[in-house]
Amino acid sequence: MLESYIRSRLQQKPILLMTHIVIGYPSLQASMEIVRTMVAAGVDLMELQIPFSEPIADGPVILKANQQALASGITVGQCLDFGRQAAREFPIPFLYMTYYNILFKHGVDRFAEGMKDAGVHGAIVPDLPPEEADGYLGAMGRHQLAPIFIYSPTTSEARMSTIARVADGFVYCVARKGVTGDRTAFSRQIGDYLARCRAATHLPLALGFGVKDQKDVEFLTGKADIAVIGTQAMRVMEDRGVGALRAFIRDLGQP
Repeated sequence: MLESYIRSRLQQKPILLMTHIVIGYPSLQASMEIVRTMVAAGVDLMELQIPFSEPIADGPVILKANQQALASGITVGQCLDFGRQAAREFPIPFLYMTYYNILFKHGVDRFAEGMKDAGVHGAIVPDLPPEEADGYLGAMGRHQLAPIFIYSPTTSEARMSTIARVADGFVYCVARKGVTGDRTAFSRQIGDYLARCRAATHLPLALGFGVKDQKDVEFLTGKADIAVIGTQAMRVMEDRGVGALRAFIRDLGQP
């Protein structure tokens, strides 16, 4: 279902925009206002991050957001309720992004059942390799949810093929090694990497880690299907307020 939505949207525009928020940062109410603003600005799908104390893939901006959300007392149950409200109110797909410890403590099948009940379309769990994901994959399959897996520039062709066999919805291609928010040079190397990813899977490709402006999105057009904007959107919100996100996101999609 998620893949079908993406392909349908790609018939209307050359590249989609996916944004990322941390649920509960700076507050639950503010998080929903951020979602509302981003949807109004034209984002096509959105990652809702369930806060975790050790988000190993995230840089300092998103790490701080995780820590502040946890300090405010945010719970997994509240995050599931947040996803339910967002999915009910807005006509785009939402995905949860979190780390496996959250699923393990909550119960993998219970978590998947909660996702399905909330109307969320899938999940990104960056620290769960496919070799250790049998229980997760089974739960996601039973509830017709998309398990999103990750390629990186150091992923071998053989491993890309392994990941492609279990992924659904799309594949998330990280632009470089490291954590979110660091600067990425959008160059021929990124284009070659995305061509390698394209050859490994029939699924749409999302590219994240370092997408910051319209020039980056323009570079990715024709190479990836989804541009992921996380840290930079959070910086805009922190520096200029939630209202500034509307113009920022609209400008990203302008040719």
